[in-house]
Amino acid sequence: MFALAAYRGVARELLLAFKERGRRDLAGVLGALLAVALPLLPDVPLDAWVVPAPSRRAASRRRGGSHVVGLARASGWRVSAALRFGPGVRESVGLDARARTINVAGRVLLARSGLPPPGATVVLLDDVVTTGATASACTSALKAAGFRVPAVLTLTATRGPHPRG
Repeated sequence: MFALAAYRGVARELLLAFKERGRRDLAGVLGALLAVALPLLPDVPLDAWVVPAPSRRAASRRRGGSHVVGLARASGWRVSAALRFGPGVRESVGLDARARTINVAGRVLLARSGLPPPGATVVLLDDVVTTGATASACTSALKAAGFRVPAVLTLTATRGPHPRG
């Protein structure tokens, strides 16, 4: 798992402005950072697809759409919104690591359309990783469907901008 920055300071403020305060104009800047980072990830070919981590429907409605899909599209890479949350996933803010894992267990599902070609290489993209529960559940769902997932990339991580795994 790779993060561009720690979830603090300017990186945190930019992400919150983009995600929660309607600053969709930041998608271009953040997408450009992702565009530079993606080809630097190990084992990620230039024909890989970017698969955004899903958002809860209520959160997407409140934000005017999936902010992670917007980031992915702004990166200029091929994007597939291949994942969605099934029923019962609740807001993860305030949940500990165990509760976050239980929250998403078995609830990351493949979308019905727009999937990458069978066997394609995909990079999971998310805005912030806290415990890794969502990234792990998403990666498992993608691998179970036959996709190769050599990397997870996030804008920020609560534990610092270093490889995790």
